[in-house]
Amino acid sequence: MTQIAATTELEPIPECPRCHKPEPLCICDSIVPIDNKISVLILQHPQEQDRLLATARVTALHFRNALVEVGLSWPSLSKILGREVDPQRWAILYLGSAKVADLETDRVIVAIDKKGQLEENQREILKDLQGIVVLDGTWSQAKALWWRNAWMLKCRRVILNPAQPSRYGKLRREPRRDGLSTLEAVAMLVAGLERKPEIEATLVKSFEHMLATYRDAQANVPELAPKPKPKRDYRRKKRG
Repeated sequence: MTQIAATTELEPIPECPRCHKPEPLCICDSIVPIDNKISVLILQHPQEQDRLLATARVTALHFRNALVEVGLSWPSLSKILGREVDPQRWAILYLGSAKVADLETDRVIVAIDKKGQLEENQREILKDLQGIVVLDGTWSQAKALWWRNAWMLKCRRVILNPAQPSRYGKLRREPRRDGLSTLEAVAMLVAGLERKPEIEATLVKSFEHMLATYRDAQANVPELAPKPKPKRDYRRKKRG
């Protein structure tokens, strides 16, 4: 008689209703909201499903004036926010090929025109901003959001010049050196625009706490351990 081994399925890990992360990865209790003047709008691609390392909702929890919307397209910025706003007083973190290193400036936050060139009156443009829009997802997902929402063309465009690459390190590689997590990008933007470096320091500390929690969970919670990649057979098939 053949004996069938009994298998026990692992119970799903409960999810935090605020950050949407598995409870072992939740750091919500350590987050104290910041009173920010610059509004934060994070538009998340529906397929951005990296619950373990994603930062959009954690970022929004840091600010009293922040919103996360999930979707592919929206008719206008005002419709998203539920109030009338001037898109020219909002900036979107632009995904084009322009890099601060290619421009004649040492600024950390740079306003650029539609051709990727430096805008005139940088100080006046950045000082006049009321809010920022950040696209959350992989590089290709963020580009999809950009192309699906024509109203973004009415917003100012800004790019960043980070002093170091993303703190994700090997956990989640970025396609460009200046590619940052949503949390790091928002931290740089809000801290720079409000001239409050303590904002960036607070968010970076939280991000490092999140990554440390993730690494600890990988070692102690089997359900969160990285799955081994299937081995590929590189042997050449014999021709008949």
